[in-house]
Amino acid sequence: MNQSKRVRQEIEKRCHQLFEHQSDDGAWHYCFEGALMTDAYMIILLRTLNLDEGTIIRKLADRLRRQQQTNGTWQAHPDEPSGNLSATTEAYMALLYSGYVDQTEPAMKKAAAYIRAQGGLKKTGVLTRLFLAMNGHYPWPILPVNPAIVVLLPAISPVDFYSLSSYARAHFAPALLAIEHQFSKTSQWTPDLNHLNKKGLRSDQQNDYWPEIQTLSHGTRDRRSFFSNLKDEWYKLNQLPNNLKTKPDRWIEDYILSRIEPNGTLLNYASSTFFMIYGLMAMGYAASSPIIQKAVDGLKGLIWDANDAYHVQNSPSTVWDTGLISYTLLESGIKQDHPGLLKAADYLLNHQQQKYSDWAIHAPKAEPGGWGFSPSNTLHPDMDDTQTVLRTIEHYAKQHQAYHTAYQEGVHWLLSMQNSDGGWAAFERNTDQYFLALLPIKHMRSAAIDPATPDLTGRTLQYLGKHLQLDDNHPKVKAAIKWLKQRQEGNGSWYGRWGVCYIYGTWAAVSGLASVSTGQSNAEAIQRAVKWLTTIQNEDGGWGESCRSDVSKSYVPLSQSTPVQTAWAVDTLIAASEKSHRVIENGIHYLLNATNVTEEATNDPTGVGLPGQFYIRYHSYQYIWPLLALAHYYNKFGKN
Repeated sequence: MNQSKRVRQEIEKRCHQLFEHQSDDGAWHYCFEGALMTDAYMIILLRTLNLDEGTIIRKLADRLRRQQQTNGTWQAHPDEPSGNLSATTEAYMALLYSGYVDQTEPAMKKAAAYIRAQGGLKKTGVLTRLFLAMNGHYPWPILPVNPAIVVLLPAISPVDFYSLSSYARAHFAPALLAIEHQFSKTSQWTPDLNHLNKKGLRSDQQNDYWPEIQTLSHGTRDRRSFFSNLKDEWYKLNQLPNNLKTKPDRWIEDYILSRIEPNGTLLNYASSTFFMIYGLMAMGYAASSPIIQKAVDGLKGLIWDANDAYHVQNSPSTVWDTGLISYTLLESGIKQDHPGLLKAADYLLNHQQQKYSDWAIHAPKAEPGGWGFSPSNTLHPDMDDTQTVLRTIEHYAKQHQAYHTAYQEGVHWLLSMQNSDGGWAAFERNTDQYFLALLPIKHMRSAAIDPATPDLTGRTLQYLGKHLQLDDNHPKVKAAIKWLKQRQEGNGSWYGRWGVCYIYGTWAAVSGLASVSTGQSNAEAIQRAVKWLTTIQNEDGGWGESCRSDVSKSYVPLSQSTPVQTAWAVDTLIAASEKSHRVIENGIHYLLNATNVTEEATNDPTGVGLPGQFYIRYHSYQYIWPLLALAHYYNKFGKN
């Protein structure tokens, strides 16, 4: 049997498999498996609030124990060379809180020794130290002014609260309340972590445990100048009369309460919801208050239960998965009137977001119309989900008025969210003030701002070209192409912010450029990317990239190929090629023989939340991307 026929058969088999996985509500529900942080924080929260949730705690603790390495550490991703300090600290602490593990066990002794050898709690990441402080294990910094006053900085200041990315604001706001009130909460379950702390801490040494504060005044000239101006504004606000100094508290409280989703979570993130609970308790909310109890219930609703193994998803990926799968099935030749696709389209239609929210601050002329990542997300649409859903519902827009209206609203929202620089970001427009990268916090550039990225810009371009038939003569397309080409790496690749990493970014950028190009306008940039991809193909025909690329900001190969990254690379080459060639054929051969791929390669994370800390294994991706690559191969080369 020739390869083309094998591809067609494989497409049919994989489509059938996906329909078998579809739920009665029309959606596809797969696990969004993130960092162990959410599992650890859930254990700690439940014990700190003295909630009777022994089953949840035990199952989460069992999962943490299974993830521990033989050297006693926990990792942020599977090929992290020597463990991860923040992850190890969070897992170690959570297991002690659980009550099911004793610190005298050999594996726990190894973990404690590793933490001390790496510099102790002081060397953990900022989010980890904040959570340690909220639970009484770490000193709060002593600041000369109320840190919460930063939310009152006017828009004319060097930075104001809405200069931060939407996800940074959701975590930063409740943390400010905890810092301001020096709040911590303990319970009968709180373990003693003094064996991990620096000995003999004095009150005048508290800021030594927050090196970021020291760096503000001892950093580079640019950093000192920027923060000198910021502190001037800060001090001015601190001179307000005492009756106005409570205003930041109330402002932050209102900010938080108005962004609580119907399920009780803050913007539907588990991580921000943990911080919200402690922040509200710092304001005087009782643990038994309805808001906090609903937040805990919302967190429990994020638990994924597969074969009795629990994991607290940071934000379920149901809308994203359903949009991607629907589009992939349509590309694979499934008719739009297929009952499964009709149910999926109806599900997606019902999850369009119709509320004004934070995105309108930087895009005041835009009307609602985007889609978010999760079904319980009603306030936080994003570009990638929106363009993905639009690819599906356009098929129904001509026959049904509801779809037509939703489609037009979605297109207008997406186009209105283009940055002034020509690119597209993840959540909002023009939240890309790069001076915030001067904040002396590791990976702050990835967390504090939401700039345009090659992956999001490329995928949006690909939608505009393939589905709206816009080309490089259109002003918005022209601006995006210019932005993309300016950010191509010297080796021909592009960096992808939300996937791992250079293969992902290159796939998105080339797919976008190829779909909007007329003549040979972008041929040179595309061919440079093709050449780079060709040079990194593995002997088995596949591709594989390590999460370490994300930290080093340079391509780092994985020790083996992965089906997902191979699919991205093959799909890139298909988009860039007029006819198939050996490199493509070898990649297709790898995908057709994916049954021989190791479990490790299938399970390797290919999504990124926060570089160096939060990586994602989308359980849906092994079904989506290889099928899409096979479909594109067959549609372009196989039919002939």
